[in-house]
Order: sequence, then structure tokens, then C-alpha cells
Amino acid sequence: MSQNTAAAVEFARGNQQRFVDELKALLRIPSISTLPEHAGDVRRAAEFIASELRRIGLENVSLVETATGGHPLVYGDWLHKENAPTVLCYGHYDVQPAEPLDEWTTPPFEPAERNGNLYARGAVDDKGQMWMHVKALEALFEANQGTLPVNIRVLIEGEEEVGGEGIAWFVREHGGRLRSDLALISDTEMFAPDLPTLCVGLRGMIYTEIEVRGAAIDLHSGMYGGAAPNPFVALAHIITKLKDEDGRILIPGFYDKVESPSAEELKAWKALPFDEEHYRRTEVGSPELTGEAGYSVLERTWARPTLDVHGMPGGFIGAGAKTVIPAKAVAKISMRLVPKQVPAEVFEQYKSFVASIAPRGVDVSVRLIHSAEPIVVSTDNQFVKAAVEAMHEVFATDTVFVRGGGSIPIVGDFIRELSLPTLMMGFGLPDDNLHAPNEKFHLANFHRGIESLIRFLSAAGA
Repeated sequence: MSQNTAAAVEFARGNQQRFVDELKALLRIPSISTLPEHAGDVRRAAEFIASELRRIGLENVSLVETATGGHPLVYGDWLHKENAPTVLCYGHYDVQPAEPLDEWTTPPFEPAERNGNLYARGAVDDKGQMWMHVKALEALFEANQGTLPVNIRVLIEGEEEVGGEGIAWFVREHGGRLRSDLALISDTEMFAPDLPTLCVGLRGMIYTEIEVRGAAIDLHSGMYGGAAPNPFVALAHIITKLKDEDGRILIPGFYDKVESPSAEELKAWKALPFDEEHYRRTEVGSPELTGEAGYSVLERTWARPTLDVHGMPGGFIGAGAKTVIPAKAVAKISMRLVPKQVPAEVFEQYKSFVASIAPRGVDVSVRLIHSAEPIVVSTDNQFVKAAVEAMHEVFATDTVFVRGGGSIPIVGDFIRELSLPTLMMGFGLPDDNLHAPNEKFHLANFHRGIESLIRFLSAAGA
């Protein structure tokens, strides 16, 4: 470890509490991107981050408005290191809604420390992990007398939780402003506590709505039941025909392009410290696990496509009774996709199948809300080697390579539009309750993440 790297690590260790206090201030801003009433809060979070990027030494810091009219991007750079690579640091400052609020032990936007964890909406997804990048850069600026060991671009979005249309437009239309040698993302998790992890694959997705319309207006079930079509019943019939009881999706052609993991990758997954019963009991909490027969849990969650129903708004859902036949019913349905599946092709297969199984007496429409491509990244490059070495110095154990079951849409944009290799170096934990009540970030991982990033960026520059 060089003298400057050691000084940066020492600076980070000496400022741990300040780093946490700053993160808490950011977490208090309810930057919920999907709710229009929080648009002002989302912008306030962007301004908070931009101000900090300027303070630590980044240049050309600005809020970037996009043609899609959504929440702004935050951009900054420092590009003065000759003969060194340029690293594009990505993160997002928007968060999911916090409901159900009554399931939080402490309020979601009042950060609280308990048992070595920091609890708040956005603590790990992704404000806490994004803040690690900012603090690692601050430590490196401090240790290198106002310079960095690599060239840096920072791009932070406020729409990741609602599809990322704005950043996709920016990458597509202004990719020249992002010329880099690597994209660095910390929005993933470690496989287990104390086990450094690099994510080398993500499932893609399509998120859709099926809308079923029957009568022109809501009807009284006593007067019209038995003659008028019920959109909820029709929708239920459609949903039950999309997937069988064994978890296999019934859309014709759906599995035609599914690519299986390599034998080497499957062997590595079997060697991971995974306890299926512990996973069922503590992470899922269901009487038993479900899914396709013949595949392990890790295969089903990392390398097999899925179809899930997320909500069915419509009709009467209040207390008491109201005998209404609703005029329409809606189901929000997503599919997670794996390598070789193309979101646009899968959506057309799905849309055609829904039309073919729609019951009589109703009109059915299918809408695509947003999509992301499945990704598998190569581990055979100098940046992966530098990351593995950096995390080994911090955690004193070997790094494991895993895939993620979720989707990060920007990764596909970076690879497709910029031909940019991507390093997914995350420090969350499987029980951090992403998108759920009592989201948390293990504070030891927050600090170890900062140190790992300091060492990685120093090694990448060397």
C-alpha cells in the first residue's frame, strides 16, 4: 500500500462519525421518485449531493435536466491525471416509498442506529452505498494534496426506482460526455457477512400493466351480476394461465433463448456458504420455498426467468362491504429475464399470449412500463483483479463472484451505448430489507466499503 493510500485510509478512519452524520442528513430527505408530491424533495437531495461534490474538489458539478422531464442527474468530474484510466462512478439518490409505515420500528426518514446498523429508507439502496463513493473520493483528495490517482466522472440519478428513463436518454444522446474506461457501481450486496463479493450478472426485466375493461361504469352486483362481465374475474383467469403450479411460465416461446450458466459457474455457486433452510426461515419467512423443480435456490433467483404479480388496484377495497362489479381491473406484472432473452421480444410474446387467452365480454390492453436487459460481465480484466486485491486487504478473505436476481437498468445502457466494462462492487447484506420496512445498512460495511474503494481506485491508478 502506497503512502498516499495509507493516508487516505487513515483519513477515512478518523472521520467515520462525520461520514455517518452526513449520510443521516441525506437520508432525512424523502426523495421518493415515484410520488409527484415529493418532486421537491428529490431535487433537494440532488442539490445536497452536488454541493458535497463541489466541496470535496470535483469540477464541473451540475444538475443535468433531461429531455424526459423527470428528476435531474448530478454530474461532476476531475480529469487531470495523465496516463491514468477514467472511472465513471454511478449511483442513485432516489428511494422507494416507505409504506407500510406501521411496520417500521423507527420512522423511515429519521435515521436510527441500532445494533451496529443504520436504519432508514435509502440507507443501503442506494444513498449509503453512493455516499461511500463520495467519501472515498474525499479521502483520496485529502491524501493526494487535491489530486486523485485516477480520472473520475460521477453520474448520480434520481429515477432508478422508476425505470431510469432520464439517464438512459442522457447516455444515449450525450455519451461523449461520459468517456471512461470503467463504470463503478455500488448498488449490490455481499453474499454473506464478512464475505467480499463482486456481482457479475443481473437479471433483466419487463414491468407491465394488464388492464381489463368490462361495463362502461361500475355496476350493482345484485342488479347486474350474472349478466355483466366482471373484470377482476377475467383478470384472475388471465393470470392463472400465465404460470403453472410448478412455477413454469406458459407464454409460448418464453424459454427459447434462455441461456444456462456455465458448469464452472454452477460449481462455484454450490461452494458458496448457503443454508436453504435459514434462507427460507429468516429471509423469506414462508412455510416453504417455491419455484421450478430441478433448480437450486441460487439458480432460480439468479439465472432463471420469473413472472410475478405485484398489485391489482381497482374495485372496492375499503372497510365494510360494497357490492360493486368494477368497470375495470388492473394487474401490475413483471418478468425477470436472463441472458439471451430480449425484453422487447418477450413483451411481444407476452402481449400476444394475453390477447389469445382473454375471456369473452371484456377488452384487454397490455402496457409496458419499463424494461432492462439481462447482463453478464467478464471477470477477465485488470479492474476486477484490482478490486479483488483491494477487498482482500480490507476483509482478509477471498472475493466470491455471484449474480444478482434484480435489475440495474443503467448497466445495460453503459455496456450497449458506451461499450463500458462495469464493476459491481456492493457492500449491502441479504437481510438489509431493500424496498421493505426497516431497511438498513451495516455500518461496518459502510466503512469497509469506503476503504475498499480507496484501495481500488489507488490500485487502478497505479
